[in-house]
Amino acid sequence: MLSQLLSGNFTMQDIIAEILAVLVIILLILPFHEWAHAFTASLLGDKGIKQRGRLSFNPVSHIDPIGALCMLFFGFGWARPVPVDPRKFKNPKVGMAITALMGPVANLVAGFAGLIIFNILYKAAFMFMYTNPVGMFISVFLRFYITVNVNLAVFNLLPIPPLDGSKILFTFLPDKAVEFCYRYQMFFFIALFLMISFGPLSGLLSYLSNGLLRGMTWLASLPFALFG
Repeated sequence: MLSQLLSGNFTMQDIIAEILAVLVIILLILPFHEWAHAFTASLLGDKGIKQRGRLSFNPVSHIDPIGALCMLFFGFGWARPVPVDPRKFKNPKVGMAITALMGPVANLVAGFAGLIIFNILYKAAFMFMYTNPVGMFISVFLRFYITVNVNLAVFNLLPIPPLDGSKILFTFLPDKAVEFCYRYQMFFFIALFLMISFGPLSGLLSYLSNGLLRGMTWLASLPFALFG
């Protein structure tokens, strides 16, 4: 979003629609992402999650101010991590991997729901979506909402601490390597941020996100193509 503002490649309607989409993601989808972590951890045995106040959709319980600002200005961000006690799991490493995976899955579910809604509106009111100002606003909102959710899923699946993908990677690493990653995860995160901002990692993320989005778009449109 910030790059659009700086380049001038936008309309005021686009910016308002994108800001609204980001606010929906900050207030609803990031809490849904963290709730998915908490709910999965609870199912797997960490019953203390509820007492920690994270088994909730309340955005106040989950929002990180810096992560929310990054989401608003850069299109990717984070919420407050859910504190999970892996000792409560039958298999701590596998339990953490499953718990971590459910956050990105929540983003993909949210993005897929947006694709279904977009397809319904496209089929029911094609002209409205592309000629009416309100319809065009809804179209921009949904497109940006879907794209950001897919981007968040791909971003969080990177196997770099402290992202969710690192917890999946830890399943296959020896304990000493896992301890090293936890100890220096803040440095890993700073390096990750710099690589996204100034390095080739942004290109890789874009490639992966676009590929996943194309697959999801095809899947979401399939029922409408078969029965439309």
